[in-house]
Amino acid sequence: MTDARASETDQELATRLAVEAGRMLVELRDELVREGVHDWDLKDEGDVAGHRFLVSALTAARPDDVILSEEAADNRRRLQADRVWIIDPIDGTNEFAEPPRFDWAIHIALWERGALTAAAVSMPALDLVFSTHPAPTLPAVERERPILVTSRSRNTYAAVRVANELGCDVGRLGSAGAKTMAVVMGEADIYVHDGGMYQWDSAAPAAVALAAGLHVSRIDGSPLVYNQESLWLPDFVVCRPEFAGAVLAAVDF
Repeated sequence: MTDARASETDQELATRLAVEAGRMLVELRDELVREGVHDWDLKDEGDVAGHRFLVSALTAARPDDVILSEEAADNRRRLQADRVWIIDPIDGTNEFAEPPRFDWAIHIALWERGALTAAAVSMPALDLVFSTHPAPTLPAVERERPILVTSRSRNTYAAVRVANELGCDVGRLGSAGAKTMAVVMGEADIYVHDGGMYQWDSAAPAAVALAAGLHVSRIDGSPLVYNQESLWLPDFVVCRPEFAGAVLAAVDF
């Protein structure tokens, strides 16, 4: 490890690895597509390569930390650890396996003693990365109707309620990271999900969105809590602050 990398902050490490893993995965996807690999194998190859890259790099840089990855068995040491990296090597494997789709992401978040203290979300196909430090600047937007972003494959009940109650236009994207970053970039105003997800699906996107000044919570308005015993963290709300009250009222079933 070079001296520069040895002195990296946790945030610098997360951002660098999100970018480097993304570049590796874009190159891998292009190579496999040229070879005519079936999309199911493309998903598997991408998940394995992303997981190995991130785990190897994090272990080398922070050997005493615990890693919680979507692509590995739950390491229960995390429940007694002070520092846990929560990673999703490819959030949106379906989209990764459908080039040239861009709506997949890499999530890297660091949990320390009850809080997410560093995070990065990269969208490699767009050559974009979003971090908690420095935080993204939330752009000003002006439109007649708010835009809600939801899943490509299904409309969750909460999303339908919000769309109807607030008169939203609706867009569809793949990964949770891509949908959250659409709100961060000002391309959407609201992302609501109650169809089920895990801690690694929302940890890094939630941290980046909070750093940008967005409202982030469970659908009942309570904060998202990470490194809990259950990996299941089934719902997620991200929206511009001016819509938070109306969104939470709409999903108050």
